[in-house]
Amino acid sequence: MSRALPKYNKRRVAIVGGAAALALTGAVVVNSALAGEPGKGGAADARTLAAGPGTIACPDVASRLPAVPASAKAEVDRNLALLRTQIDEANTRLVKTVGQGGPNFVQNAILDPLKDKRVSTIDRIAISIGRQGTKPQGLDALAACTLGAGGAGGAATQAPGGQGNAGNAGGNGNAGNAGNAGNTGVGTIACPDVASRLPAVPASAKAEVDRNLALLRTQIDEANTRLAKTVGQGGPNFVQNAILGPLKDKRVSTIDRIAISIGRQGTKPQGLDALAACTLNR
Repeated sequence: MSRALPKYNKRRVAIVGGAAALALTGAVVVNSALAGEPGKGGAADARTLAAGPGTIACPDVASRLPAVPASAKAEVDRNLALLRTQIDEANTRLVKTVGQGGPNFVQNAILDPLKDKRVSTIDRIAISIGRQGTKPQGLDALAACTLGAGGAGGAATQAPGGQGNAGNAGGNGNAGNAGNAGNTGVGTIACPDVASRLPAVPASAKAEVDRNLALLRTQIDEANTRLAKTVGQGGPNFVQNAILGPLKDKRVSTIDRIAISIGRQGTKPQGLDALAACTLNR
């Protein structure tokens, strides 16, 4: 009896040790899954660590301005309000596109177009101040915005087997519409011609009108470049939400500046905003 007891104890130690090792192995597997490490399954194994879609934060422009001449105050205030509207619109787009896009979706489809619009708006502010005083320099450095805490900023773990990356990863870590790419890479962007719809342009407004007509062409070129860079990204409304929508917003502002320039010395043309929307020619 005394000799059998040690053998029993050895067996019990072996059993307990094996169970502990099994539990430890299980803990490692669980921790690996929670950490976002892909297993051997399909796209359902993809993980993101984003706590939520986040919000967009931009440098404050108003606090960096010099004294604003009284004659420029209304125009400056209007453009400062537009900067706030642009941020609100970008945050709305951020929420609406959760789960869409590739690894650079937020940067390419939301932050870059927002920066483009802010550059134009900030430039208008500087020009307004410069008409009656010294034009402030270096304000363009305030145009770029970032995705604040809570968002993945487009960086997400790639789903196993080459499935779609979660670009705008929301709180639920949705994979980005894999296999349902909205940007197929087919076609180019076409916009209504504005120059041919203008009335006679006063000589004093010609330089500003020509500059904004050139900007309209640049905006189309930039949108076509973005179209080429985002092939295969997004859901069924990707091109509309991420490219055509932001392009229309920029064109509305630019066309409005053209109309205002003409209106300073003559009759302001009406209805030009109808030329802002563009389409994808396939």
